[in-house]
Amino acid sequence: MNAALPIQATTAMHTQAPSATLKQLFRDAMAKLPAAVHIITTDGPSGKAGITASAVCSLTDAPPTLIVCLNREARANHIAQANGYLAVNVLGEHGIELSSIFAGQRGLEMEDRFGTGAAWTALSTPAPALQDAVCTFDCVIDQVSDVGTHSVLFCRVLAIGDIKPTRNLLYHERQYKVCPAAQQSATP
Repeated sequence: MNAALPIQATTAMHTQAPSATLKQLFRDAMAKLPAAVHIITTDGPSGKAGITASAVCSLTDAPPTLIVCLNREARANHIAQANGYLAVNVLGEHGIELSSIFAGQRGLEMEDRFGTGAAWTALSTPAPALQDAVCTFDCVIDQVSDVGTHSVLFCRVLAIGDIKPTRNLLYHERQYKVCPAAQQSATP
């Protein structure tokens, strides 16, 4: 019988930079982890911005909270934090081009990214909500913690846009893929 090992909580962070080899191994290993593709958007007194992100996950449902990780140097990160709210737009299978636009791969200025044919609305905050997203989480940023190269934003969900029965866009092995359709189980 295996005894559970005690978990020790620590507040100290390792500050030593990883070796180039470990950093590359980490990136290669993370490429094996499929991730949903999102466009993180904000609009308000500090400006309108959007960025493609895959580092998004749920934290708790009481209150509903997401964790959104954005590069500390990203302009959209600074604008979202200054505005105090953001929307997490979950992309569906037809979102590759829009993902590329908001990843900055088409050379468009920030404001121009929103004028590329996609339809936007707003939920409870002014953050742009993509109308054909699989779903959109409209959030207020409750807390921010900087870790290494990224800011970890703790985002309390205020509203959720319509949930559509669309297959999700994924990023896996450094390429876009579409989540397979759910198989119907046979009922006896």
